[in-house]
Amino acid sequence: MNTFDIDTQALAPTGTLRAAINIGNPILAGLDPATGQARGVSVDLAQRLAGLLGLDLRLVTYDTAGKSVEGVTRDEADFGFFAIDPKRGEQIAFTTPYVLIEGSYLVRQDSPLTDNAQVDQAGRTVVVGRASAYDLFLSRDLKHASIVRAPTSPAVVSTFLEMGADVAAGVRQQLEMGALEFGGLRLLDGHFMLIRQALGISRSRDPGLAEGLTRFVEDAKASGFVAHALARHGIQGAEVAPTE
Repeated sequence: MNTFDIDTQALAPTGTLRAAINIGNPILAGLDPATGQARGVSVDLAQRLAGLLGLDLRLVTYDTAGKSVEGVTRDEADFGFFAIDPKRGEQIAFTTPYVLIEGSYLVRQDSPLTDNAQVDQAGRTVVVGRASAYDLFLSRDLKHASIVRAPTSPAVVSTFLEMGADVAAGVRQQLEMGALEFGGLRLLDGHFMLIRQALGISRSRDPGLAEGLTRFVEDAKASGFVAHALARHGIQGAEVAPTE
């Protein structure tokens, strides 16, 4: 048994550790334009886990969080990197969080909206990435505004502009990039949710695996590995989750 008391046969029954990587969240992962290979904080963590467990690693990439969750529940991957959410928790067992990310709203410069609390009004339309953490949260939280789902999180800003919608919702940094690309847009101050990013495995797996992966996550935070990974990839606006 290893330092984290993780049963490697139960975690990686094929003999290779298969990690689901969502390349649609730029805070966590993306494709290297030079090589086409996945890179980012979640990739670094997957590599660290495989190395500490003495396993070969295979990255299974998806372009949305929803597809990544489905990949783990369908046993296409052994674990993944997800925002903690009660709906996903029906199928996924989560570790403690390793990173906290802001979910923000984007509007046009001439929008009358100046505060997050003003968004949930009848007649307002909010665009969000389908099956993302923001979609799941806002589907529960918004009582009056309507939701339109873009096919992926990176497509939220373009969909918002094409539809003439009132608000775009998503990762603050992704929305900031959209504002720079298209112009004439601004973010509302603060955030409407704070996303807790964690590792997750299918609930059909041994329950002890989530506990072992939690020990791995806590070690990665306490040792400074997560902080160094954020710095190495130039990630701003995300912070290391407190140790638990």
